Amino acid sequence: MPTTEELLTLVAAGDKGAFGELYDLLSPTVMGICMHIVRNQSIAEEIAQEVFVEVWRRAHTFDPNQSSAKTWVGRIAKSRSIDKLRSMTAAALRDDRDAMLDKVTRFIDVETNALTNIEAARVRQALASIGEPHKSALMLTYFGGLSHPELAEKTGVPLGTAKTRVRDGIKKLRLALSTLKEGGTRG
Repeated sequence: MPTTEELLTLVAAGDKGAFGELYDLLSPTVMGICMHIVRNQSIAEEIAQEVFVEVWRRAHTFDPNQSSAKTWVGRIAKSRSIDKLRSMTAAALRDDRDAMLDKVTRFIDVETNALTNIEAARVRQALASIGEPHKSALMLTYFGGLSHPELAEKTGVPLGTAKTRVRDGIKKLRLALSTLKEGGTRG
C-alpha cells in the first residue's frame, strides 16, 4: 500500500483512484480538525469537502521535503476551519449589530410617535380654546386643504372675512400654544 506522500504525488498527476485512497486515509483526521475548531457536524462536513477539493486542485504544490502529506492536508483543514469560524463570528456580530440598530430605530420611532401625539394633543387643545369662527376657518384651511376663496364659499362669507378669520385664528392659536407650553400640557 502506498504512503500518503506517494498517494498525494499520484493525486497531483490526476490519479482519481489515488485520491479516493487518500480521502479514505485522511478524512477522519480532517473531520477531527474541523470538528475541533467549528464544533458543528454539518459545518465540519462542509469544510472537509472543501478541504479535499482544495487538496485535489493544489496537490501539485505539495513538497514532501517540507512536511508530511498528513500535515499538509491538516494545515489546509485547520486554515479552512479557522476561516469558516471567523466568517461565522463576523456574521453573528453583524446580525447582533443589525438587531441592536433595529431596536434603537424602533425605540426612536416610538419616541417620535409619542412626541408627535403629545404635540397633536397640544394643537387640538389650543384649537379648542380659540373658539369659533376661527377654529373652523383654520381647520378647513390647514387640515381640510381649502384655499381662502374656497373657505369663503364653503362658509358663506366674503373673501376678506375668510382671510381675516384665518389670520386672526393663527394669532389666537399661537398665543394659545405658547400659553400651553409655558403652563404645561393639561388633560
